[in-house]
Amino acid sequence: MTLDDLRVFVAVCRAGSLSSVARELGCTQSAVSQHVKRLERETGVALVERQPRGVVPTQAGRVLEAAAAEGISGLDLAVRQLRDLLDGESGYVRVATGATTVRHFMSEAVVAYRRRHSRVDLEFRTVSSGRGSFDALADGTLDLAWITLGPPVRGIEQRPVVELPWVLAVRADDPLAGRPYIDADADMAGVRLIRLPPNSTSAAHLDAACAELGVRFAQDTSVADWDTALLLAELGVGRAVVPALPGLAVPGDGDLRLIPLPALRPLPVGWAVRRWDALSPPARAFADLVESYRRA
Repeated sequence: MTLDDLRVFVAVCRAGSLSSVARELGCTQSAVSQHVKRLERETGVALVERQPRGVVPTQAGRVLEAAAAEGISGLDLAVRQLRDLLDGESGYVRVATGATTVRHFMSEAVVAYRRRHSRVDLEFRTVSSGRGSFDALADGTLDLAWITLGPPVRGIEQRPVVELPWVLAVRADDPLAGRPYIDADADMAGVRLIRLPPNSTSAAHLDAACAELGVRFAQDTSVADWDTALLLAELGVGRAVVPALPGLAVPGDGDLRLIPLPALRPLPVGWAVRRWDALSPPARAFADLVESYRRA
């Protein structure tokens, strides 16, 4: 049983396909299969079940996958920390972000970090879901993920940084545009909204906050990120309830108006990591710098 066997096995369990792992590793499907078969010979049990469209781990396979993923992640963290100890200020930081994260939450911190840590490579990866971020953190391919905070996730530590109040984005000629604030349970009855990213934690949080007030919105147009929702509202395509993003000035003379919704519970956002005490020094410095700018 080798570390490569375990790495390939974890990848197969997560991808559900021998061929896709082979393409990712640049080898043959037979070579991937040999890794799995070697583990099955070593353990004496079947670890995957072949199906018409891929493979799934057996009960024994799930036990080995969980243990292997935990061990591999710990080893990867240790190797990165050893490199950091050797190189001092060099290294790399891999961050999972959404489409609007760097613009609204990290722009000042990125500039300041680059000046202070010129030898550290910053790598930003767009991840479409919180689940994808958690998987990448768990297997050690990412150091940090900026997320909308949600329920606890096994093996992941979530750290709140800032709470974002909700606002209603409308065009300047909208009947609601002149309001100093919106009473969600009275003024928003029957209002149709541009839909936030479907199946996202932010959308689930908004739905829960509205349910607390007994408010239910009709939704039609769907978008993939908050910036697109703001653009469509500015164009008069519809109205959007979005978080008050940092760096987004409240418009005055333009075509867009942002009206506070003080009754809705704010949206918590912040960092997710596998373990704070295992972060490399460069990654910890970047996380702390982003947090300091946001709290300021």
